[in-house]
Amino acid sequence: MSTIVAVADWIKRIADDERSRDAARVRENEVAAQKADLVRRHGRRLIDELRTTVTRDLDAFRGEFPGDAARDIAIETTGADGGFVVRRPAPSAVSLTVTPNLEAAAMVCHYRFTLANGLPSREDRVDVMFARDRGETLQMKDHATGQLFATADALSEFLLVPVLTARRR
Repeated sequence: MSTIVAVADWIKRIADDERSRDAARVRENEVAAQKADLVRRHGRRLIDELRTTVTRDLDAFRGEFPGDAARDIAIETTGADGGFVVRRPAPSAVSLTVTPNLEAAAMVCHYRFTLANGLPSREDRVDVMFARDRGETLQMKDHATGQLFATADALSEFLLVPVLTARRR
C-alpha cells in the first residue's frame, strides 16, 4: 500500500526559488568562464596595445616640448606580464606604474606624485578591470566609476592626463 502526501504550497515556493537560484548560479558561472577565456585569449594583447599607445602618446607629447628636460617623460617595461612604468622627472615628478593581473582580469594603475617642497609623496590608485561586452570583445573599465574604455587610445588618455599635467584627478 502506498501513501500519497500532498506537498505544502510553501515548500513548493521554496523549491522553485531554489531551482531559480541554481539556474542563475549556472548562468553566472558560464559568463565568468567565457570572460576568463576571453581574457586568456586577448588580455595580453590588450595590455601590449595599451603600452604601445601610451608610448606613442608620450612621444607625441615630448615632441611638443623639444629639449624640455622637465617634460622628458620616460616609459619602461616591467616584468614579463606586460606591465610598465611611466616617469615624469622633477620638479613635477610623477610616476605611473601599470601592473596587469590576467588571472584576476584586472590591472592596478598606481600613481605617485612627488612634491617639490619635501612633503611626503601623494599616491592614487586606479583599478582597471577587463569587461566583456555582449559579444567577443574585451574592454577596460574603471572599477570605481564604471567608465568603459573601448579603445587603448581612450584608456591611454585617461591614464596619462595626471602624468602629463602633474596634477591628481
